[in-house]
Amino acid sequence: MNIVLYEPEIPANTGNIGRTCVATGTRLHLIEPLGFRLTEKALRRAGMDYWPQLDVTRYINYEEFLERNPGAKIYFASTKARKIYTEVNYEPDCYLMFGKESAGIPEEILRDHPDTAVRIPMIGETRSLNLGNSAAIVLYEALRQNGFAQMKLQGELTRYRWEEAAEKA
Repeated sequence: MNIVLYEPEIPANTGNIGRTCVATGTRLHLIEPLGFRLTEKALRRAGMDYWPQLDVTRYINYEEFLERNPGAKIYFASTKARKIYTEVNYEPDCYLMFGKESAGIPEEILRDHPDTAVRIPMIGETRSLNLGNSAAIVLYEALRQNGFAQMKLQGELTRYRWEEAAEKA
């Protein structure tokens, strides 16, 4: 699975999405320009100590992203899309693209991909959800559709055993 951030502007959102990518084995693709710096000092200050574990690739622009990922199946998350994100079938190696916080994915890109543009339903005229939340919502639906491949599906209690809890119930 792949998450693509088109010109992200807020480092905390990108950091949150990066953590989600580490936790899910998802690759992160960043299309420049970025609204922040990815220096070691900036990452440390933002508490992104997991960043070295992240599979991340940067691109100078959208055209370079397309050139370096030929044939990529891309789903474009946008409040302007006509399909709901649960109405498509996500391939295990697909790309989930999210636009910059202030403007989303440019309409020039969306116009060329009406069948793979998806939206998260919201009430009324809500402008949008937080970028990190949106990425998590769509990513976890794609992961669910693919059986949460290679992910840990059960947790364990720290001080007790689940079997003991079931006996008391």
